[in-house]
Amino acid sequence: MSRALFDEMRGRMEHFRRSEQKVARFVLRNPEDVIHMRIVDLATEAKVSEPTVVRFCRALGCNGFQDFKLQLAQMLATGSQFAQFSMNDSDSVSEFSHSIFDSTVGTLLSVRDRLDNDALSQAINTLAMADRVEFYGFGASGAVAVDAQHKFFRLQIFTSAYSDPHMQNMSAVTLKPGDVVVAISQTGRTRALVASVRLAREAGATVIGLCPHGSPLAEEVSLPLYIDVHEDTEIYTPMSSRIAHLVLIDVLAVGVAKTRGPKLAEQLRTVKKSLTPLRFSEQQANSAS
Repeated sequence: MSRALFDEMRGRMEHFRRSEQKVARFVLRNPEDVIHMRIVDLATEAKVSEPTVVRFCRALGCNGFQDFKLQLAQMLATGSQFAQFSMNDSDSVSEFSHSIFDSTVGTLLSVRDRLDNDALSQAINTLAMADRVEFYGFGASGAVAVDAQHKFFRLQIFTSAYSDPHMQNMSAVTLKPGDVVVAISQTGRTRALVASVRLAREAGATVIGLCPHGSPLAEEVSLPLYIDVHEDTEIYTPMSSRIAHLVLIDVLAVGVAKTRGPKLAEQLRTVKKSLTPLRFSEQQANSAS
């Protein structure tokens, strides 16, 4: 199953019984320990019954606990051991920092492997031909929208970013055919964002969505780019989904730059040159230190 085993557990989390969720969370946080456990050990640690562990394994398509452990061991052996972040009170700075990095790397690799390259190419071409590009997002996704606007305005595209529902609605109704909205959401279930997207589409704009499969936002946009990152909100979890969104924005920006060709490359060099007076030269920086 490769990393898909962890993805499957996270994706099914809301559909598991409460007792099965306890097993899933324990496995996600302690995969290397689980492969050495007996079924009674896992049941004890997760505070569930042994039949619950068996039901959990079968829900994932495994024949039983031994089959589940075999698939888990194969995943760890191939280097796909980037478990979901977890932290105990006794963890040192080194331990929890490594856990955060490993969890984020695992998220990025999972998103990369699941990207639809045809949809990605279509999104790049749509953005490259756009007259105007607006980025919508709330909360952590709002920060991604601002980062995207910072990248895209240098590509000679008229662009803005909005994280306020009133501003999004006003932006949406002023759009026209040829304009593009990029709607960003980790859950894809934010009512205000879905409402703004509907207004944008009614105005004739194309809407690209960075969101999970099967979400209300995915159903509403013109072109979904699926980012399925299942984060455990019952514990403190770094927003690795935000990092995945930022990286995908980088991919889109590079794709648009390549599509727009040599003239844009010259413009980007001019922009970079304009920043030179605002920075210390390397020699000045060394002398200052």
